Amino acid sequence: MAALKATYRNAGQLTTLSAEVLTKLEASPRFQQAQVVMLYYSLPDEVQTHHFVERWAQNKRIILPVVVGDDLELRTYHGCHELVKGAYGIEEPTGPPFLQLEQIECIVVPGVAFDSQGNRLGRGKGYYDRLLPRLPQAYKIGLCFPFQRVEQVPAEPFDIRMDEVIS
Repeated sequence: MAALKATYRNAGQLTTLSAEVLTKLEASPRFQQAQVVMLYYSLPDEVQTHHFVERWAQNKRIILPVVVGDDLELRTYHGCHELVKGAYGIEEPTGPPFLQLEQIECIVVPGVAFDSQGNRLGRGKGYYDRLLPRLPQAYKIGLCFPFQRVEQVPAEPFDIRMDEVIS
């Protein structure tokens, strides 16, 4: 996978690929139907979601994760003017925690790799591994570049699979 990833180091290529992947996400019936969606504010090597978050915040309630210690706290996105750099250099919303987890209908999850069974390989810190069990009702969409799709991701019986992977 590293060799494939090296092919797409050009920021312009990542921008183009991101637009293609996000168009597919927008077409997903589960994303379209959801009114409360948890997204993520992307790192440079992830599907670039910054403009996507801003655009969809006009039509849906967008929830973003915030790293607090060893866990992810969820907060409502109210605009880029309220973002501050948090852990790992990720821009995160300020404001009170979003505690109505049962209202989240769809969660879009980044990953280093995904397989066809919906297994996800993260960055190794376990943030989403600890968060996803708290959102059993949410439809889980893994979001990645095509070169991040692999034949098999190591998975344990307790790992939570994505309901859908879009690349």
